[in-house]
Amino acid sequence: MSTQRELKLKWLFLGYLITNTGASFIWPLTTIYMHQYLGETLTTAGIVLFFNSMAQVVGNIIGGRLFDKWREDRTMLIGVILVSTATGLLVPFHGWPAYPIFLVISGFGSGIVMTAINGFATRIQNRPASYVFNVLYFTSNLGLVFGTLAVGFVLPLGITIVFALAFAMYLLLFAIWLGEYRGRSQVRHAVPGDAPKSRVHFAMPVITVLITLIIVWVFYEQWNSNISAYMLGMGLKVRDYSFLWTINAVIIVTFQPVLTFFDDWLSKHLNGRIYSGIALLAVSFPLLIVAHHYSIFIASMAILTLGEITALPAISTYVDRFAPESQKGRYQGFVQGCAASGRALGPLVGALIIDGSSYRILFMAATIIIVLVAGVHAFINRTWTRSHTVDE
Repeated sequence: MSTQRELKLKWLFLGYLITNTGASFIWPLTTIYMHQYLGETLTTAGIVLFFNSMAQVVGNIIGGRLFDKWREDRTMLIGVILVSTATGLLVPFHGWPAYPIFLVISGFGSGIVMTAINGFATRIQNRPASYVFNVLYFTSNLGLVFGTLAVGFVLPLGITIVFALAFAMYLLLFAIWLGEYRGRSQVRHAVPGDAPKSRVHFAMPVITVLITLIIVWVFYEQWNSNISAYMLGMGLKVRDYSFLWTINAVIIVTFQPVLTFFDDWLSKHLNGRIYSGIALLAVSFPLLIVAHHYSIFIASMAILTLGEITALPAISTYVDRFAPESQKGRYQGFVQGCAASGRALGPLVGALIIDGSSYRILFMAATIIIVLVAGVHAFINRTWTRSHTVDE
């Protein structure tokens, strides 16, 4: 294997920050822009978001394979070029059908970039992997703060300005690639005697917790899509919606270190952590039914976010406990894939429910379905644990 200078952490984190900031200029606007500006239905907006998310999943998969089998730096470059070009074309061409086409291409490129940066994170040797990925999670939320908050102030100046700012962020990312990421690749050689990986066989509790994860993300994604139109329909402004994501990120940044401090205790009560987090996620939705004031939206978002940081990281840990040593990466890959699938389906599922009934039914369904699937998982987990020895 060839040697290479290690990428400095500041450039790793800055690359991730810029990528997430650029994306946050665009994705929160999709439902609002298509419904309010282009006159499309919520279902159509949901379909576009579905294809955007699936394009990102495909970008993740292809990016990961290219990163492992080809050139790491050039893999990232392909993603940067795709997302920069697509976003740049959105500046002059953001009507129908140009907008959804370039949005999907942007999602594909973004998926490659995200995977490449996470791949570079695994190459860091002077810091523990847990530290590197925790800071990446922090920077992703910081990018969310910058992007969504800026959109609330910039959108009144025109949608063209919003896309131009996103394009500028990706041009900055390209400049950083030229200076810091270019040339940082390792040549891999096959190791004789490596056995092919066996097929993955999940225990039933793993299957049920992954199904729960998909459902949670399906309804969580309503905040990224349909709830924006719901708020605008109540007379609130885009700035109000954007500020909710600032609250989301602030809560994550503030309370995640608290959970980390109590990690030993929480690890001993992992099931309780998952159930309590999912309960918080579920009870956040009924508040929206009676949200006649902006403060109720703030309360709902706060509860949702506390549930998010309590349950979602714990699900990764839970699945890891069932994973054989030789398949830990593959198990976590399924966790990420299920989360991505839920995010892809969420906007479309929500739009279909809204178009067929109402927002009220959507919020009621979210609570009922989340509680039901979590209850099934709890039952399966308890039954399985009684008949098997699990290293808790």
